[in-house]
Amino acid sequence: MSDIQNGTIVTAHYKTGIYIGEIMEDRNRFYLVKVLAVQKHPMQGDLHNPGKTENVFFHQRKALSYNEKANVQKEAVKAYDGEIPSYEESLKNAVLALKTKLTRRETEFNQSAKQQLDDLESHYFG
Repeated sequence: MSDIQNGTIVTAHYKTGIYIGEIMEDRNRFYLVKVLAVQKHPMQGDLHNPGKTENVFFHQRKALSYNEKANVQKEAVKAYDGEIPSYEESLKNAVLALKTKLTRRETEFNQSAKQQLDDLESHYFG
């Protein structure tokens, strides 16, 4: 990973989302990554009980914001060489991809996750 320097454009897996960002700082086991675009929207629900809706707190998980900085483990960072989409367009595409995935199967979890995503979508795009 020593080939990744400050200013390098990367993909970064952070929690359940994937982002395109810029390395701001090397922090030993982590990189400080500035978010430029969203590749995969975070999954909704309880991360410790995936697919479950009963007896769990069903979390609403927002995507990281444009220019938000996150400490990402070095193992979850890879160099990115494609074109960087606009943040808003990438967020729209990531939300649409997750909604499409959630509508493939009619389950209680998918319905709950889609409701959370619909609410987030109204906040993101007003």
